[in-house]
Amino acid sequence: MKFRRHKAARSPSNTEKMTCSILLLITLTSCVCGSFPPAAGTFVVNVTQSSYQAEENENITLEWTFTTKPDSSNSLNIFCDLITDHKASVLYHLHEGVEVPESQDGQFAGRVQCDRDVLREGRLRLHVSRLRTEDSGLYLCEVSTTYGGSSDECRLNVTASDRPEDETQKPTSQGATTCHCRLGLAAVLLYCFTFYFL
Repeated sequence: MKFRRHKAARSPSNTEKMTCSILLLITLTSCVCGSFPPAAGTFVVNVTQSSYQAEENENITLEWTFTTKPDSSNSLNIFCDLITDHKASVLYHLHEGVEVPESQDGQFAGRVQCDRDVLREGRLRLHVSRLRTEDSGLYLCEVSTTYGGSSDECRLNVTASDRPEDETQKPTSQGATTCHCRLGLAAVLLYCFTFYFL
């Protein structure tokens, strides 16, 4: 029975050790790259405020920033949703630089305006008016262009208003007071008429 001889294991040279160390460093860096600022050319969307608090009937401005390039406004696509436990509703939709109002959920009809002037600067500002408690939830905004896409989210909590009773409900009591005053005046006139002329 013949046994084959194995060559002795060669120890790695300093150059090979250095190469392995560099490759390991590159691999580790790529695994944790989310902890570092994005590399040049990476498309990024950031919300300027992660949480908003408001009362019903107030107005609010939700704002995101995104990477922009010159002459990229025509290829800009924006899709913003309100996500709640029950459903997802479209807050705002821009397709290739053109607003698509028919995509908007009826809940937001006539209550959302976008600052189109600041889109070129890489800023998305959505003004939402006459807030309702059902507007509470997570707002996810996705922005994409021909050179990249990304998204970010914020949370809005709208609480019921604690304002005093509406002014329009007060005339009922005022009307009753006016009626009593008129009856009192009529009684005084009747007394005067009776006393002087009879």
